[in-house]
Amino acid sequence: MRIGDLAKQTNTTVETIRFYEKEGLLQSALRTENNYRDYQQEHLERLRFIRNCRAFDMSHEEIRQLITLVDSHAENCQSVNTLLDEHIQHIEDRIESLTALLMNIKTLREQCQHQQAIDSCQIIQGLANQTFTEPTEKRTHLG
Repeated sequence: MRIGDLAKQTNTTVETIRFYEKEGLLQSALRTENNYRDYQQEHLERLRFIRNCRAFDMSHEEIRQLITLVDSHAENCQSVNTLLDEHIQHIEDRIESLTALLMNIKTLREQCQHQQAIDSCQIIQGLANQTFTEPTEKRTHLG
């Protein structure tokens, strides 16, 4: 199948498919005599796998690790469990960080309860003068 067909079947853009190929997440397709990429069922299955991982907000590196485990026919799924446990912790850390961000922005919003001149707006003044806790992540989560 051509790249456009693969894109339609997986609800993925052609650019994303090319990007995944470039990143090594999706094996490059063989070329036909007229130089079109010729994707097979394995590409479709792998791309669906990648898309499902991305739906769980997994990084490309996490997906790469899972693909390596699948392709090496790992003896058991302990490594998968470990990777998923780390990913769950990352999500929990992000939720904590976003909760702090939400509290900061709600506090800021409470500073302005009625219409006034922009020069007197307590939100604008707060953004310019106050120090808010910036959300941080406890580990780097690669794209």
